Formats: sequence, C-alpha cells, structure tokens
Amino acid sequence: MVMTAQQLADLMPDATQIESDEPEIESSLHYAQLALLVACLEWLWRDRTDFFIGANLTIYFSRQQLKHRDCRGPDFFLVKKTQKHPRKSWVVWEEDGKYPDLTIELLSESTAEVDQTLKKELYQDRFRTYEYFWFSPDTLELEGFRLVNQVYEAIAANEAGWLWSDGLSLYLGVEDGKLRYFQPDGQRVPTPEEAAWQAQHRVDQLAAQIQAMGIEPEA
Repeated sequence: MVMTAQQLADLMPDATQIESDEPEIESSLHYAQLALLVACLEWLWRDRTDFFIGANLTIYFSRQQLKHRDCRGPDFFLVKKTQKHPRKSWVVWEEDGKYPDLTIELLSESTAEVDQTLKKELYQDRFRTYEYFWFSPDTLELEGFRLVNQVYEAIAANEAGWLWSDGLSLYLGVEDGKLRYFQPDGQRVPTPEEAAWQAQHRVDQLAAQIQAMGIEPEA
C-alpha cells in the first residue's frame, strides 16, 4: 500500500517533545544576567504574542545532529514572527524552518573561545542569525555583529559604548556591571519590579503635589 505524505507524517515522532540538553549555567552571576535579559524583554513586549525567547535552551536544526547528540543552544535567543508559548527545546523543522533572529552568549572562561569562534561561525553560516552579541558578566566585554552580505560585521558602539540592535529596536549596553536594554531615547528598559516601583513613585509624587495645593485626596 502506498502511503500518503500525511500518513507518513503521522508516523513520525513528535519532535516538539524533545527535551533541551544544555549544561547548567556557569555561575549565579551568569544566571542572574540571563534572567535579567529575559525579564526585561518579556515586560517590554508584554502585549505581544508573536515572539519566542529561549534561555539556555537547545536548538535542534537537523535530525543528524539530534542522532549524534551534537547539541547547540545560545544562552539567549530570540525568534520573531512565531507563536509565543512554552517549548521544551527549539526544533527548527517543527517551527517552519525558523532559526533565531538574534542570539546572545554570556562568556565565561570555559566557553569564551567556542562562543567567539565555532558558535560565531555556526550562527553566521548555518543559522544565518541576523545579529549575534556576546557579553562577559566577569570582564564586562561586549561585542556585537550583524549579517552584511552573509558575513558578520562588527556593530559600532555609540558614545555611551552601547550597541544598536535592529532586531530589538533597542540598544544593548552595560550599566552597573550588567547588560541592559535601552530605548532609542536612552531610557533603560526596566525589570517588572523596577517598573512597578516607578509607577508607585509617580503616584506618590502626584499625591504630594495635590496635597501641596491644599487639596486632600479622597479616601
């Protein structure tokens, strides 16, 4: 009996259930930095449902790679124009062939050489990831690259030392020893906690101004 393409597909295992196979984060400093990057972008894009953020999550890009357990996963990656929902890993052939639009590696003494050579080549030549950044939470080194004619070219820093990301429409820059996002006007993208504090601070300021005018706020 000749099987249809759909019948063949129905017999294939569900690759979306493949677990991530990434090693643990290098240190608490690296973990805190990764959590900060995720939390701030999730807050900024809280009304959007067309993106996915991967944090220390394996990207499976070929069945051969999966067979040999040749795992590759950036510390942080962003895929745009996709559905926002939890995933156990990013399986390219289950995601309409989509690769990350942006990746960030957090350098450490044990991973820096691979991140700056082998992974850079992978993201440039195989993933065709538009923008690639690396940052060291230890030395505060920050570099960024953008695909130009299929080759990574270094992104020039502005006067503040920040790097512009076309994919994010934000700057990436170091402040107080941490990698943060900054709006085009220079405003730092807050964490949810910082945003809540800022909102409460504005309420308190407004209440103080009203009282200074001799108007008692209603109970």
